Amino acid sequence: MLESMGYSSWALTALLLLPAFGMAAVLIGREEHAKHLALAMSTVAFIVSVPLWFTYSAATPAFQFTSSIAWIPQWGIHYRVGIDGISLLLVLLTTALFPIAILGAYSYIARRSKAFYAMILLLETGVLGVFVALDLFMFFMFWEIMLVPMYFIIGIWGGERRIYAAIKFFLYTAVGSLLMLVGILYLFFKYRALTGDLSFAYMDLLQLPLTFTEQYWLFGAFALAFAIKVPIFPFHTWLPDAHVEAPTPGSVILAAVLLKLGAYGFLRFLLPLFPQASTHPTIVMIMMVLGLIGITYGAWVAAVQPDAKKLIAYTSVAHMGFVVLGIFALTLQGIQGAMIVMLSHGLSTGAMFLLLGMLYERRHTRAIDDFGGLAAVAPGFAAVFVFTALVSIGLPGTSGFVGEFLALIGTFQTHPWVAVIATLGVIFAAYYMLPMVQKILFNSLTRPENLRLPDLNGREIAVLAPLVAGMIWMGVYPKPFLERVDVTLTTLIETVERKSAQTSFPLGMEIETDAPAEAAVVPAVPVTDGTDGTPAANGARPDSRTGNIVASAGAGADAE
Repeated sequence: MLESMGYSSWALTALLLLPAFGMAAVLIGREEHAKHLALAMSTVAFIVSVPLWFTYSAATPAFQFTSSIAWIPQWGIHYRVGIDGISLLLVLLTTALFPIAILGAYSYIARRSKAFYAMILLLETGVLGVFVALDLFMFFMFWEIMLVPMYFIIGIWGGERRIYAAIKFFLYTAVGSLLMLVGILYLFFKYRALTGDLSFAYMDLLQLPLTFTEQYWLFGAFALAFAIKVPIFPFHTWLPDAHVEAPTPGSVILAAVLLKLGAYGFLRFLLPLFPQASTHPTIVMIMMVLGLIGITYGAWVAAVQPDAKKLIAYTSVAHMGFVVLGIFALTLQGIQGAMIVMLSHGLSTGAMFLLLGMLYERRHTRAIDDFGGLAAVAPGFAAVFVFTALVSIGLPGTSGFVGEFLALIGTFQTHPWVAVIATLGVIFAAYYMLPMVQKILFNSLTRPENLRLPDLNGREIAVLAPLVAGMIWMGVYPKPFLERVDVTLTTLIETVERKSAQTSFPLGMEIETDAPAEAAVVPAVPVTDGTDGTPAANGARPDSRTGNIVASAGAGADAE
């Protein structure tokens, strides 16, 4: 049925257009209908995205569901979209979480609701655009688009220090983005100088021969933008302020989706575009150490926070440290673990912010000491709260355990001592999470305001149930998720290792020649025109015996 509808040719475009059309409908419609329209359009987008899970071919690393339309051909800019295993999971995470966040905001947003829900839908378009863009100009455009609605969501509907938090968020992200833009333009002009053609196409720029010096500086330009978004220590200071001041749905989207954009950038751009820099021992060790600092520092700072929302904000720094370790371990288990940690963190931290938002609606306070004994008056709320906290800690049988276990196993294969130190992060997680659970739910019920606290209502159960189900599914049966990224990640690792082995220069070494590190580079993955895995006309194809990506005759000196 999907084939007869041409689903593979329009699915990703529909995902980008539906929230945009929803934004227009919200702005045109009446104020009281805004939340219903936003929920309806985001739900339709999720429904459209669901067949991606079933029709995606996990047997090929090629980009699928691709579309390409000339946009500004004078500058080589095309509308190019497509997904592989990495972007598939993140697209589905995004489309699933936005309607949940909107439903969670139903009783929270009481003023300027049209503008708020319009900003939420614009943010969804921006995030999805980042995950599906196969043109670097288009990628950068969506990267900047998502900055604008998040700025207004924090600055208009946030807490007392919302202006400070919004400006800090904007400045941090903008600085990194501008340096990344410089890097993109350098790649564009280098491609024009070598080929005479104009192109921002991801697959074209992957083939650029870059010296180690070029990779080193370009790595820094791109890595700063992604490190701020992750965020990696010491670029994390915008995150606690943004989380604390943002309204509940803003915090959910920020933690569950926006933080994944930085890690996605590492996998999509840093590793394949700059393989020698990404695998250089000094750079890898710097990233590993920063990941370790994030794990330990985030946990220790979280443990002393009196504000429950700020505590959860710092846990994001700790969790994303495991993602950094898994990615730069450059092992299959490590990157698989990083992917599962991203998905699990999106569900568990999103659920935790929703729970704290529900508490705030009831008591108008986030101070941990203002609660106590809530398990006696709101047992349903307490059950979900405890389960979500255990997922965050990494309890076996939950998604948190699977992700951290794989990330640590993958890191141990290449950096054993880093993995041993990072394992302490699991203990630190219990150190900051369990005392908060104890104080909020199980301490003495001494405050009269807490005696009549209502339990979860039907809408709140509907918001939390899919998140709980997802955490259990990934914890008990993660195989479907791992299968869909296995070939993509295997090909990525093989390609990076092959490219990085061509020529390497140690940091600080005087490079006397500016000759390219390799004459021609085979793209990390071919592009397909649909879901059948047929390679596009870029000359790259999977070897039928080994599964490795090889080039057709004349595609480059790297052909096997």
